[in-house]
Amino acid sequence: MDRLRLPFFIVAMILILLAALGEAGSAAFLSQSDSELRNLGGSAPGWGVPTMALLDGLIFFAVGLMGLSMILPKGIHAKIQGILTLIVSFLLLLGSVVMGFAILMLLLLMVGLLLAPIFGTALYLAVYGHFDTGAAAAMLSVLMLLKIGFAICLVLAHQRFLQNKGLVLLVLTTLIAQILTSFLQGFPPGILVSITDAIAGLITVILAVIWTIFFLIGSIISVVKALRVDKDLSGQAG
Repeated sequence: MDRLRLPFFIVAMILILLAALGEAGSAAFLSQSDSELRNLGGSAPGWGVPTMALLDGLIFFAVGLMGLSMILPKGIHAKIQGILTLIVSFLLLLGSVVMGFAILMLLLLMVGLLLAPIFGTALYLAVYGHFDTGAAAAMLSVLMLLKIGFAICLVLAHQRFLQNKGLVLLVLTTLIAQILTSFLQGFPPGILVSITDAIAGLITVILAVIWTIFFLIGSIISVVKALRVDKDLSGQAG
């Protein structure tokens, strides 16, 4: 019972990787970029699904590190974990902040156009007033199946994953973000979905920023501890 069941672990990693890649690539699938939008130089709406790749990418990384901890010697894993987490969390935080500003600017643009009749509203309806909710709903359904399959396989791989409260909360966060995105894409009137989808994306980015900061702080503490241990060992050797 203490051994990692590698086949289930590999399947779990593949499923969450497919979910993250599907979310990251959904921007092209859900893009509303028509000639008017390109002429304006604007960004196509459809941020709700792509931003979830930030959370699921973090899950993939965290689970991968936990799996390595069950395979590699403790000393080697401790040295690798802090440095890798520091690099990945910093890059992910930087990407999240950039994406968050891009979504915020797009959201302000859409709201400004919508609330600027007559020409502003007409322009909003022409450029942003349509959103393929059917395609988005289909993609969200597939992503939910992948995440549920991931969670089941992860528990089957080793029960220790359930004991990690941080990982459980992170998985719950991405599920909540997906449910919120589904609601904000399916409930509002069609002409407002581009705005509510951007709101969903912005909320997901904020959640991703919070988690990456948490990982970043933990990695800094881990690196500092590792440096202190190495310094003490070198001092004893001298």
